[in-house]
Amino acid sequence: MLEKQFKPEMLYNKVVHFYMDKKGYSKDKANEIAQAVVKRESKRRICKNENCKHFSHDHIRNSETCLVEKCECNKFQLNKIIK
Repeated sequence: MLEKQFKPEMLYNKVVHFYMDKKGYSKDKANEIAQAVVKRESKRRICKNENCKHFSHDHIRNSETCLVEKCECNKFQLNKIIK
């Protein structure tokens, strides 16, 4: 099963509108929060394998195999392994 492709602009817009419309935050504060959320989500969706660094939607979720040709990544890594 493949994960949906991450669309940072859609997430950004949703977060900005949520904080402005529902929470009553200023436009600047809502933009600041949205930037932090998008940055965190982008980092979370990147494989931590030093040889890979592809997004999670480039991996097959069940087997965690990378779909990018000529990539030696065998498994999507959520956390960086410290040696």
